Amino acid sequence: MERAWTKPHARFIGVDDGRFGRNDRFAPIAAVVVRRPETVETVAVSRVRVDGTDATEAIARLVESTGRLGDARAVLLDGIVVGGFNVVSLGRLHRTLGLPVIAVTRRPPDLVRIRSALAKWFPRDGLLRWRAMRRYPLRPVRTRGAPIYAASVGASSDAAARLVRALMVHGFWPEPLRLAHLVASAVGPRRPPAAPRRRVRAHRTEPPAARSPSRHRPGIAAGSANARPDRGGARRGPRAKDYGSGPGRDRSGL
Repeated sequence: MERAWTKPHARFIGVDDGRFGRNDRFAPIAAVVVRRPETVETVAVSRVRVDGTDATEAIARLVESTGRLGDARAVLLDGIVVGGFNVVSLGRLHRTLGLPVIAVTRRPPDLVRIRSALAKWFPRDGLLRWRAMRRYPLRPVRTRGAPIYAASVGASSDAAARLVRALMVHGFWPEPLRLAHLVASAVGPRRPPAAPRRRVRAHRTEPPAARSPSRHRPGIAAGSANARPDRGGARRGPRAKDYGSGPGRDRSGL
């Protein structure tokens, strides 16, 4: 198996999720088939339910939809969760696809915070999600820079580490995952197009001198009734990939 990985034109599939809004029910996911070293052959996109339980099945269908399953040598995931706390079963995905599955993360997760978040937000099945996350331990992968971490099914830890290093083209991250992240981020949340807004001109009922001075200022005061509501992109509740132990925002804490 490992000998097939080293062939110059071997194909690998990277899967990652994209951004989603605070009220979104679904998050985008993307799969990119890469022929070594960095030739993109197929791109496919789909979605998973935010904080749902459909990640394993959705990713399996997505990978199969690329039409390159018979040519691929392994599937790489950016972490073991997508769409918040939607946990991927690495073992079930491996059995469904018949390929080695390797989940890669930039830094080890903060397990204390993750378990606390699961207990708070998922009182019914938080323990099941926790066990699924902890079933396959992360092993360090040496790079030319800071180490990254990987969990694998269908391949030994040493073989998975060698493959992850072999797929690094730009920086210290496997190229299939880098490209899958770009595609998933470009897709973004799938929302229906907004209806066109009709502009209605109101009739003035007061003389110009009696108008409020604020109407002459560009913009609207933050506390006024006409101020726009905050449309920040952060979804309410936790995101599993935000619980890394390193500084800053972790893209792949699990």
